[in-house]
Amino acid sequence: MSDIPSGFTPHARKSPVTDPWQPLYARTDQGVYELGFMLDTCHCNGRGLLHGGVIAALADNAMGLSLGMARLSRGEAKEGRPQAVSGIVTTSLHVDYVDIAQIGQWISIVPRVVTASRRTGLIDALIYADDTLIARANATFKVLISET
Repeated sequence: MSDIPSGFTPHARKSPVTDPWQPLYARTDQGVYELGFMLDTCHCNGRGLLHGGVIAALADNAMGLSLGMARLSRGEAKEGRPQAVSGIVTTSLHVDYVDIAQIGQWISIVPRVVTASRRTGLIDALIYADDTLIARANATFKVLISET
């Protein structure tokens, strides 16, 4: 695949950890925040294959953003509430790697919100190279609440 799939736009959230992997793309679909990118050398290990650390970091990013979206859609993270969310942090992350990806393939990370409570969230994700499943991830997040 050489084209960016429909609905993906440049990823607006910038971070020092993701800067080396730009350009990244995102789309919101069915209440989750999907990330995608065209696999290039900056994402690869010494064998020219997608590095597992890139998968883990970007899956963590997509899953955390999806939890934030779930909270916003329920009206829980709005400013001005007595308890505002000051952040969402990962407390556990697990990735199973099941296949490889090569330069030129479109990588997509598709999260699913399993549960989102007031203070925690459980999210999983499937990671694809074009249409081939290459990894699955799951994470637990802590929602940081600031008392205002």
